[in-house]
Formats: sequence, structure tokens, C-alpha cells
Amino acid sequence: MTGQGLPTCPLGRTGLEVTKLGYGAMSLDDRFGRVVSPDEANRILNAVLDAGINYIDTSPDYGPSEEMIGRAIADRRGEYFLATKCGCPVAASAGTGHAYTPENIRAAVEQSLRRMRTNYLDVVQFHGNPSMAMLDEQGAVEVLRDLQRAGAIRFIGMSGAGDRLDAQVASGVFDVFQIPYSALQREHEGAIGDAARGGAGTVIRGGVARGAPSEEKAWAIRRLPEVPEERPQALWNAARLDELLDGESRMGFMLRFTLSHPDLHTTIVGTANLEHLRANLDALGRGPLARDVYEEAKRRLDEAEAAA
Repeated sequence: MTGQGLPTCPLGRTGLEVTKLGYGAMSLDDRFGRVVSPDEANRILNAVLDAGINYIDTSPDYGPSEEMIGRAIADRRGEYFLATKCGCPVAASAGTGHAYTPENIRAAVEQSLRRMRTNYLDVVQFHGNPSMAMLDEQGAVEVLRDLQRAGAIRFIGMSGAGDRLDAQVASGVFDVFQIPYSALQREHEGAIGDAARGGAGTVIRGGVARGAPSEEKAWAIRRLPEVPEERPQALWNAARLDELLDGESRMGFMLRFTLSHPDLHTTIVGTANLEHLRANLDALGRGPLARDVYEEAKRRLDEAEAAA
């Protein structure tokens, strides 16, 4: 399975040949003041597949996202790899927070299969960045392995970050890691390489939403409360990144910076806007940044972070 001329990469030891640009279906969630109608979801999801993008990431936490995927593109299931999450509150006993009990994990997988009208999920990732101790205590990984043996899921992943990421990578348990990273959020730059060298697939999230300030992405920054709204603008300005654009848009520069990480396998970028999708595809077509520009951007960002 490959995109229509889009660059692809093996997703670590999974062997899945994924397009370097994936689609993040969090953009179909309506909880952040941006309602996406079923018709809009149908248009964008089919446009994603028509463009050749073959990796779609979602979660039970993302409102109607899974159901929209099922309605819009279940009949094209052979054209894309499907990744979702578990640990999100689904079972009646789970309460309102993330829970990694066998009951809640099984309920999440069963719900995702039903909502997305499929009989298997390519990747199921633990959501909420649980510690390894928490997963071990609940026997959570073994539950996913049982579901893997039953054919309901193919690969086990972790949506990880922060101090817990090193232990998650070192465990050797996970086939795929979803990790936040962008030019303006580089604290996981080394961990991405560690995960890839360990054989895991690397899926980068936030490479644009946590990136360059712009009106079109203001809603995305607001929905990430752990990233102060003023931080991207301040860091961008301090690093004088506008001087490196050379005719590129800020958003295109940010996406190409993310794609320049040598151990990135795919990056998920979400939108419900067809023009933004085309702009992302155009940036992908221009490829990673030139090596000297990439290194200069990192040097300036290092200096700006140190000064701050």
C-alpha cells in the first residue's frame, strides 16, 4: 500500500509502508469551538485518500471522529492504515479519566471497531501517557497482546511524552510511538531517534499545530493548554526564523522542519479545510528543508531557548 507519488517510509518493525504525511483526525472533534459537519468530514477524509495519504490517526477521545471515519471511508478500508487509542474512558466503570483496566481497554477496542466499521485496527496506542508501572499493575499490555493474537489489532503503540518516554522506549514493548515534536517543541528530538533505533515506528504529532504562529492555526494552539499561546510566537521571533523562509510560508516551513528529522517515519497533520490539505501536500512535495537551513534553524532555536 503506497500513496500516489507521495514519499513513504516503513513504520519501524511493523513493516507498514506509510506516507510521510499522515492525517490526524482530531481535527474532526467538535469540542473546541470548530464544528465539522458530516458532509465536511466526508469531503476531507475522501480527499485525504484521493491524495494518496495512507495513515489516519484518531481516538475515542476525539468526539465524533471515529464515527465520521466509519461513515465516510469504511468502504475504502484497503487504502489506509488505521491507528486509534485506548485508555480513554469507555467502560461504565472507567469514570471520567483515562483508565487502563482490562475491561476499559477491551471496551475501547470493541467500540473503535464498531464505530469505524472495520474488523481490525492497524495500531492501538495507549492514550494519556501512562507509566510502565501503571500498565504493568493493570496487565494492560497483555490485554492488547490478547487482542493482537485474536486479530483485532495488528500492532501496539504508545502516545508518550515527557519524563516517562525514556522508560516507555526502553521497555521494548511498543511497535509504534506517537511523540510530540516541532521546531518550537524540540524536547523529544533525541527520543524520536532512540525509538527508531530500537525498531519502533515513529509518528510525530503537533509538528504544525504546535508550530509557527498564524491565524489559521490559532484554534490549534488554544486547544493545547500545556503550550502557552504566546510561547510559539516568542520563540519564533527570538530565533528570527522569518529570515530563513526564502519565500516559504510559516506553516510550510514548520512542516518541512518536522519532516527533516532523520528518524521521522510519518507526521500526522489534521485539518478540515481542503485548501490547508493542499498546502500541506505542496509542502510535502518540496521535501525536507535543505540541510544547511535545517541546521541553522536548530542553531538559532538553541540560542533562543538558552537566552530564555
